[in-house]
Amino acid sequence: MFSKILIANRGEIACRIIQTAHRMGIRCVAVYSDADANARHVAMADEAFHIGPAPSGESYLKAEKIIQVAKESGAQAIHPGYGFLSENTGFAEACEANNIVFIGPPSSAIAAMGSKSAAKAIMEKAGVPLVPGYHGDDQSVETLRAEAEKCGFPLLLKAVAGGGGKGMRVVQSMAEFDDALAAAKREAKNAFGNPDMLIERYLTQPRHVEIQVFCDQDGKGVYLAERDCSVQRRHQKVLEEAPAPGLSEDTRKAMGEAAVRAAQAINYVGAGTVEFLYDVDGSFFFMEMNTRLQVEHPVTEMVTGQDLVEWQLKVAWGEPLPLEQSQVKTRGHALEARIYAEDPDQDFLPATGNLRYLSTPDESAHVRVDTGVTEGDDISIHYDPMIAKLIVWDETRDQAINRMVQALEHYRIAGVKTNIRFLHALADAQPFREADLTTGFIEDHRELLFPKSRLDTHKALVLSAGFVLEQRKSSEPVTADPWSPFSRKNSWRMNSEYAQPLKLQVGEDVHELKILERDDRYQVFVGDSIYHLNAKLDDDYLQAVINGHRISVHGNLHNDQLVLFYEGDTFNCTVYKESYGFEEMAGDGSLAAPMNGAIVAVQAKVGDRVTAGQSLVIMEAMKMEHAIKAPADGVVTEIFFAEGDQVSEGAELIAIEVTETEEAG
Repeated sequence: MFSKILIANRGEIACRIIQTAHRMGIRCVAVYSDADANARHVAMADEAFHIGPAPSGESYLKAEKIIQVAKESGAQAIHPGYGFLSENTGFAEACEANNIVFIGPPSSAIAAMGSKSAAKAIMEKAGVPLVPGYHGDDQSVETLRAEAEKCGFPLLLKAVAGGGGKGMRVVQSMAEFDDALAAAKREAKNAFGNPDMLIERYLTQPRHVEIQVFCDQDGKGVYLAERDCSVQRRHQKVLEEAPAPGLSEDTRKAMGEAAVRAAQAINYVGAGTVEFLYDVDGSFFFMEMNTRLQVEHPVTEMVTGQDLVEWQLKVAWGEPLPLEQSQVKTRGHALEARIYAEDPDQDFLPATGNLRYLSTPDESAHVRVDTGVTEGDDISIHYDPMIAKLIVWDETRDQAINRMVQALEHYRIAGVKTNIRFLHALADAQPFREADLTTGFIEDHRELLFPKSRLDTHKALVLSAGFVLEQRKSSEPVTADPWSPFSRKNSWRMNSEYAQPLKLQVGEDVHELKILERDDRYQVFVGDSIYHLNAKLDDDYLQAVINGHRISVHGNLHNDQLVLFYEGDTFNCTVYKESYGFEEMAGDGSLAAPMNGAIVAVQAKVGDRVTAGQSLVIMEAMKMEHAIKAPADGVVTEIFFAEGDQVSEGAELIAIEVTETEEAG
């Protein structure tokens, strides 16, 4: 077996590979970019090499640099993971040329499946069912129009070199065809450098079912069950499961055997996935083959009890497949949810930010978390925004779904937007529980998947107040005399009772709360309503009783930004601070930033004469604008920041020379 391998990847898949390799006694070499110097995969590896700047084109896609590091480190093999160079024919060839084992299929197999049209021709010869359509070399508009007529509508235009939903268009009629073809070609050329198209019949209620295949160097192949990956957004998978619900044993066997034929037709070696479209009538059609380990491979591992990375390493070393087909057994049901930094409410727009708070469900035989990040890490613009994969297993599909819903409630992240709330609604949706699955599932059930908050706004405000007050209390020093009224935190004063104000901003709305504290209880006034609150905070866990209703939430308060987590839902608010007038927030002549924020506008130029009270700089902080005004008449002598700049509290923004004013005589 290999004694040392290099992992040409980052994030969760690099960590995943290292875990298995270490269990097998294999040393691991990591590579990292500027952005990943302190990444989890770097810390887990036995050694790591810097390979370039943050952009992947200057680091993780630099094949020659990675080959150089492999030779320098003495690595005998390279595992490419998925993405990056995993399906790059040139990289596989470079490994072979440098006597480094590529832990994946031969370069010829990658090349055969790299073009969708060529792959379909190979599959047709191997007797693998194909969707009606056209995948020929003649790309003239006339030919494509004629083939579209033969195929029938609706049809799908798809880039031959594409992936990730780019260069794809659904066409409902010939009247739409020319415009759709031109748009798909432009997108394909921009994304892949190849405008060629193939045409497929578009199935209106298809499911995406894929087969995990494995072949060894002797040409033997097996299939390890199937996965249903129908739930997708923008043609990208969101939630996967194994086995696929509702398949007959005959269909499962026929699909598995077709997948093995597909792999053997290209002399495949290692782990691969053959993807099929499965129609409502039970028919299935080859879609494509991914010549690498899939993102969703853990659900197959959970139901088969096999470690697919271990299989990859053994096959790459030259060992036979660990099991014969008759020995492959499945048990129970598994689901995987991809947790992304993205905003589902904004069409799943990718998000960036710092994972200032990260709490994951406890791992067990039922729950697994594959991740490459830890609390405090940044989700940057340079890489895929996937934070983790959450995988669950149980005896039945219903039980596995319950496990997933519960695990998502225990996955808590603050500092960056995520799709956790959306995933929770998806896993708990009745149509999903009933396995009413198609690739259009999300569009078909948008109202169910984007529900209103489970937390009543008033109740959420009261809980927020309790969290803020209890955290303040826990951070204050113990007084010498706890029985003195002057030591109490209830704003005690003689002969009167004072309600402590607290303003919480939710979106654009500012809510004014008033709070009376009596012993360990609070009376919270929200608008015209009164709430009696008992609250106890233990680290990030708030136990509360509101008007007799016992409720518990987790939360994170950081720089006045509060996030509460409740049953898969989140509530965000800001502890609102008044913007003070200039004379209150700075000394005479000071033109400093009153708090951290951004410059929105500079309303003066060097040399301008200004008058006392004139706005000079507008800055934004906590979604509010603050005017920095001249303290006296004068002339602007220097401007230190420009529009759009970020500034820190206390930074001098602008300088003026105060002019003397003549007294009236």
